[in-house]
Amino acid sequence: MYETIRYEKNEEIGILTINRPKALNALNSTVIGELEQVLCEIEKDADLRALIVTGEGRSFVAGADIGEQRPMDIAQGRKWGQRGSAVMRRIEKLEIPTIAAVNGFALGGGCELAMSCDIILAALPNAEGKGGAKFGQPEVGLGITPGFSGTQRLPRRVGAAKAKELIFSGKIIGPEEAKRIGLVNEVYAPEDLLNGAIAMAKSFTVNAPIAVKYSKACIDRGLQMDIDDGIALENELFAMCFATEDQKEGMGAFLEKRKEKHFQNK
Repeated sequence: MYETIRYEKNEEIGILTINRPKALNALNSTVIGELEQVLCEIEKDADLRALIVTGEGRSFVAGADIGEQRPMDIAQGRKWGQRGSAVMRRIEKLEIPTIAAVNGFALGGGCELAMSCDIILAALPNAEGKGGAKFGQPEVGLGITPGFSGTQRLPRRVGAAKAKELIFSGKIIGPEEAKRIGLVNEVYAPEDLLNGAIAMAKSFTVNAPIAVKYSKACIDRGLQMDIDDGIALENELFAMCFATEDQKEGMGAFLEKRKEKHFQNK
């Protein structure tokens, strides 16, 4: 169905793989177009509870395709940046939890793709010290700024001063440093990365889906508000949980000392 991506479901978990390994999964117009298509499918899937994004081979996404970008003029560059940013924003705005399982290079557009997810997990180098996740926004060395919202998401992840250091220098960092500065949640041996992402996703999907979605909305929307408005938002979504069958089931299981819970997303 797709030429440059692969999408499959593992029970309630979607796994989206950028599948252009000969080009280190670089984002070109075909990849962006197919991401736009698959997001339509993901957004409409009421049974989906979490999404994992990863890359095929030794790269997550090595960046946006430089050969495609080099001849662009101002108008084309603006359109390209807007299109890529819109895709990242759609991923960020998904109601369900999203996890980037970064298996290799996550540079430029790849780092931006990872940051559009709620959680970032990263592969360590292998037993021979090779490979592993690598993060960076090296665009200034190409004569451009980050174009898919990297200047906005990186400081929100790691703070303005560290983001400026990384973007101004184009420095590339490994998984341990990325974890230390708060860009990455956890690191794994390469062979354990995807299983670790699935295990984390399952730790989300066992809980009440509406409550998880509302919690994500409270955090993401609240970060754009002052604290009083954020608290008011939380109060409202908290109250809305009491209109759900899942709230009755979850509290009923607790009071009845039942380990089994049967959440219906209702």
